[in-house]
Amino acid sequence: MQGDRIAAAARKTLSYGASMQAYAVQRATQAAMSIASSLGLTAHDAAVLHNSNKLTLRLQPCDVLAQVAPAAHQSAQLEVDTAQRLFEVGSPVAALKAPEVFVRDDHVVTLWTYYESVTNQAIPPADYARALERLHAGMRRVDLPTPHFTDRVSEAHTLVADHDRTPKLADADRTFLASTLDRLHRIVSDSGRPEQLLHGEPHPGNLLATPTGLLFIDFETCCRGPVEFDLAHAPDEVGDLYPGVDHHLLRDCRTLMLAMITAWRWDRDDQFPDGHRLGIRWLSELKKATAR
Repeated sequence: MQGDRIAAAARKTLSYGASMQAYAVQRATQAAMSIASSLGLTAHDAAVLHNSNKLTLRLQPCDVLAQVAPAAHQSAQLEVDTAQRLFEVGSPVAALKAPEVFVRDDHVVTLWTYYESVTNQAIPPADYARALERLHAGMRRVDLPTPHFTDRVSEAHTLVADHDRTPKLADADRTFLASTLDRLHRIVSDSGRPEQLLHGEPHPGNLLATPTGLLFIDFETCCRGPVEFDLAHAPDEVGDLYPGVDHHLLRDCRTLMLAMITAWRWDRDDQFPDGHRLGIRWLSELKKATAR
């Protein structure tokens, strides 16, 4: 369906942030290489793998993956703690190279094992579902203080309510978007489904096909909530194969996710390419989805 196609596109943008500029990339790279060298890792070169709200680098010849974010980045410690605990209980997660958060100048740096991808093809839905089921099972064994999924919904609602931050959002659309976030917030919160630690954004970009199997990465968005909230970020076929899913709740979580990502596209500071056009398009799709 068209709504499913738009929701799938939205899932790919959830982790997007403003890209670091060239000078910032240079300074962040220097910080990562300096920290690696201080740990006895040989790092003479760094290739940029991804540049958004944090910089992802492949350091050579030590072949270590470094993630660098501004010092104000508050989720690095949670990400490291979560990944380390999950790795210890045998969950399908990428391994840390060093289980700590390093601070250098105004950057926080984390170091991870680098994995070569074994395929450029889409991960089969059945394999994806099994990997996510294993991840969730491991997460039920981990007890860490994490945000609730409703905190992220509240952030989107606050953005919509702020006329200064969303000046191009028409009053009628603002009212619609705010009421949609409120309604779906209540529906998902009151579903009665068990809640647990979640990845937060287990979309295809955060799942690697490696020689050791499928591994999840990027745990900075971990939160608590029903598993359907996580499944809303995965391809639709994955939700069909995941055992014990409340499919009505999953549909509501997908619509909620679309409402959140639509809200972020109206942020005056949003730097997503062609973001305003997408905001208009997704707002239209959201209206169609909620009219059904």
